[in-house]
Amino acid sequence: QVQLVESGGGLVQAGGSLRLSCAASGGTFSRYFMGWFRQAPGKEHEFVASISRSGGSTRYADSTKGRFTISRDNAKNTVYLQMDSLKPEDTAVYYCAAGSGGFSNLYPSYDIWGQGTQVTVSS
Repeated sequence: QVQLVESGGGLVQAGGSLRLSCAASGGTFSRYFMGWFRQAPGKEHEFVASISRSGGSTRYADSTKGRFTISRDNAKNTVYLQMDSLKPEDTAVYYCAAGSGGFSNLYPSYDIWGQGTQVTVSS
């Protein structure tokens, strides 16, 4: 079973950019579809973006479409989330997750989760 470690979070001004990385270890990365979720204080996990095992298919939440880009490098066992035009409402803990079943955006479909990385966008 893979383990996931996120990095790249931080503090950025509105309109700025950040790139999150999620490194996988201990398993066959290409067997999993991958997703990014976020959780703001007092709120439930929110789907951000997902990518299929090959990287050929991607999906985005309406709130992130056109601003965020998910990608993966199976040779490096890493999935990325490029976040541009950041807004204060993007402030949250961002989680990387892996799913072993059918490609899905749904929280219960993901089996393995990272520890999260904080993203704070100031106005």
